[in-house]
Amino acid sequence: MAQNPSKKTWLSAIGAYGDRRAITLFFLGFSAGIPILLIFSSLSLWLREAGVDRSTVTMFSWAALAYSFKFVWAPLIDSLPLPLLTRVLGKRRGWLLWSQLAVIAAICCMALVDPVNDTALAYMAAGAVLLGFSSATQDVVIDAYRIEAAADNVAMQSVTAATYNAGYRLGMIVAGAGALFLAAMLGSHEQAYVYRAWQQTYFIMAGVMGIGVLTTLLMREPPVSDIRNISRPTADNLRLVFLFVVSVGGFVAVFAQVGRMLPETASPISGLLWEALRLCSAVIAAALIGSGIVKSGLVPKQLAVDTWIHPITDFFKRYGESALLLLALIGVYRISDIVAGVISNVFYQDMGFSKEEIAAAVKTFGVVMAVAGGFLGGLLSQKFALMKMMMAGAVLASITNLLFVVLAYRGHDVAFMYLAVGFDNLASGLAGAVFIAFLSALTNIRFTAVQYAIFSSLMTLLPKTLGGYSGAMVDKIGYPGFFTLTTLLGVPVLILVYWAEKRLFGKTPAEAGREKP
Repeated sequence: MAQNPSKKTWLSAIGAYGDRRAITLFFLGFSAGIPILLIFSSLSLWLREAGVDRSTVTMFSWAALAYSFKFVWAPLIDSLPLPLLTRVLGKRRGWLLWSQLAVIAAICCMALVDPVNDTALAYMAAGAVLLGFSSATQDVVIDAYRIEAAADNVAMQSVTAATYNAGYRLGMIVAGAGALFLAAMLGSHEQAYVYRAWQQTYFIMAGVMGIGVLTTLLMREPPVSDIRNISRPTADNLRLVFLFVVSVGGFVAVFAQVGRMLPETASPISGLLWEALRLCSAVIAAALIGSGIVKSGLVPKQLAVDTWIHPITDFFKRYGESALLLLALIGVYRISDIVAGVISNVFYQDMGFSKEEIAAAVKTFGVVMAVAGGFLGGLLSQKFALMKMMMAGAVLASITNLLFVVLAYRGHDVAFMYLAVGFDNLASGLAGAVFIAFLSALTNIRFTAVQYAIFSSLMTLLPKTLGGYSGAMVDKIGYPGFFTLTTLLGVPVLILVYWAEKRLFGKTPAEAGREKP
């Protein structure tokens, strides 16, 4: 039974941030925030300084596809024990240590490659793919740990979400601005590329991951993590791994082969459609390969169903007709701020703000306000019902876009820019913390990793897809019209939150959905 938030005093609500679980999630969040920018912005600048052409640099972003498909191997994390590590550390800590060591190994592999040599780019790409896969795996395990560590306390879910978010953003700052500062300090610049500077920078980032490793070794295993520890023969576990590896191999092969067949195109829209076709072809190929392996008898059908299908059908069985309503809410809850955020930096540039002004307002002040919003969301979620906070988060995340409508008319107004960025990031941080608590309440602790991985992938799919067309929207209706539109996108979200509260959450979210161990 979840505790009644209204009975908590403000002092005890604040004190929750000193809880061992909240502190642990801060350091795990830091560990999760390190790898992502070592694939994206920091790596991109390294490659550009090394003289790699722009089209090749952008292709390295595909290494992060693992974040979008992490739900595919999340069932293995829920069901497979790791030799020695699971026995010594437990289910979650064992997988977490393995993924962190893999992240460190991948960063070190990338550090050993000088991309000036074209033939070495393949090795750099392999290291980036390994980093994306191991980092996404770490995210899956941390999400599962966070939910299980506070399995019967919905309010604590928002607290740990806030501290995780704070640690994550700090990790991104270290791996982003910190890595760039280190590389420059060690002597590498756009006009004078120095491989050793970037090599030492990435080695230092690998060393920083030691904070996550130490946290994993010192923290406690969640008491409910072993609820789905299935005793299977080693042969069955190897069959599951075989099924996964061969299917992924088919995905990679088809993705690469179709890429060679695609025509050259100068149109962004046609390019997007061709890439979508490429991705769909690879997904279909992987599904057919997996199905063929099961039908051949190499992997028992029931074993595959228990691992990949049951976690999904469990959600629909528990929520029945309301399952689609919940999935719709998950898919659109963050739509206002994500769609608007895609074009935000371009907007600031078009308004005449300098890079220094954007960095100070968005990358520094904005990050601080987002972290503050996360802590505020966690604090208020302990005092008020979760769905009430979901409604408040949705209202704030959409209505703050109107500040950018005003900024579009005011133009280069630094003071108002800080006002808009501050309130927007505060609202985004609050909504994010509350939403993570909501998703956590929907998961069944028997399938924590896979269900949350599906939810977290779904919540960005539509917003990021629409965000890709934000530039075209601005060309048609201008910035005031665009930010008004993103505000109005929040209206369906409010309706879905209202329906979800009425249909499911007359009781507490834990009572309405979560299966108890």
